[in-house]
Amino acid sequence: MYKEFEISDKAKDLVLKAEESLKDEFKKIDEACDINSLKVLNAFHNNNISEAHFNSTTGYGYDDIGRTAIENVFKEVLGAEDALVRSQFISGSHALCVALFSYLRPGDLMLSITGTPYDTLHEVIGIKENKSSLKSFGILYDQIELVSDDFDYEKIKHYLTSKKVKLIEIQRSKGYSTRKSITIDKLEKVINEIRKVDKDVIIMVDNCYCEFVEEKSPCMVGADVVVGSLIKNLGGGIAPNGAYIVGKKELITLAGERLTLPGEGKEVGPTLGINKQILQGIFMAPSVVSSSLKTAILTSKVLEDLGYKVEPKYNEKRADIVQNIIFGNEDDLVRYCGGIQSASPIDSFSKPVPWDMPGYDDKVVMAAGTFTQGSSIELSCDGPIRPPFIAYQQGGLTYSYGKLAVMKAVSMLLDNDK
Repeated sequence: MYKEFEISDKAKDLVLKAEESLKDEFKKIDEACDINSLKVLNAFHNNNISEAHFNSTTGYGYDDIGRTAIENVFKEVLGAEDALVRSQFISGSHALCVALFSYLRPGDLMLSITGTPYDTLHEVIGIKENKSSLKSFGILYDQIELVSDDFDYEKIKHYLTSKKVKLIEIQRSKGYSTRKSITIDKLEKVINEIRKVDKDVIIMVDNCYCEFVEEKSPCMVGADVVVGSLIKNLGGGIAPNGAYIVGKKELITLAGERLTLPGEGKEVGPTLGINKQILQGIFMAPSVVSSSLKTAILTSKVLEDLGYKVEPKYNEKRADIVQNIIFGNEDDLVRYCGGIQSASPIDSFSKPVPWDMPGYDDKVVMAAGTFTQGSSIELSCDGPIRPPFIAYQQGGLTYSYGKLAVMKAVSMLLDNDK
């Protein structure tokens, strides 16, 4: 049957050999999955989740008990005072945009301490000109680069003593860059260092791709507000859209009033039948993230064995579900993405080609044969067409499907070597 799926014996043997050597790494993932599953189950029990919470509201969405229950579950699981979990968010980037416009006013200064944020925020901030950007409203922006994949602690503290910063933004996942993602330990350290200098600055964390990879969340180590997407980790491959903002109650109130309108805030917003999917999604999320991590670790081991540079390596500590493969040339990048696409359940017959995408400066090749459009927790692989031609692979609803996709993609690479 492997041959029927166009998986070569060599690719199958490479993957199975690598898998055999990864038992210790997989055991660590299983242990974290157990702890995160316990947190979710406790939150369901503590909030008395019942079938009544699956009911739908329309129109204004007044008195939606399911919406309230969902937000109580999320705030407990993520260790926050309050939560805003809505299908009205179209993406994680949209939720980040809402948060930034909620907290920043003309003349305020925003500081990124993880270098340049992800491409889709460039026009939000005004790094790339846009008449609707923060910059167009007179909001200032600056950034401090990471040093050796860690924060520049002394530069951050000096900056905070010399200028009044309203909000610090921290992007944990690497985005389309070559740096390492930010672990909870590093995040906790920098938050503690910031608080020695400024106790009032808002510390906002972009947590996309990072949920349930480790046992703690950013709110548990001092972050004021945390943002993420429901078509990534916490949606478990079930939530069809949406995002969340969690954190201090007064900050979530402001975000609610920015998403809807002042005076109504979190009290409105119809759920339109999505409650069950969101609750099922976060219930399944620890297991799905575990499968994604195993797929990423397998990919790292196999592609390194084939001679490609990878980041992180299979035995490194991980902060997110993203696996980088540095191909060094466009052909291998596009071919590998084609292999992932051909092993997808949806649109397997499609061939990924580089194309212009809204919010990105370079052409992007993207394999995403997903049940939900743009769902990165389902197995996907993409990369900008620019040196050093890196594939950013993430997701995998089950490890078995992830393993088959890796075999298929490796087969296509090996076929190219003939």
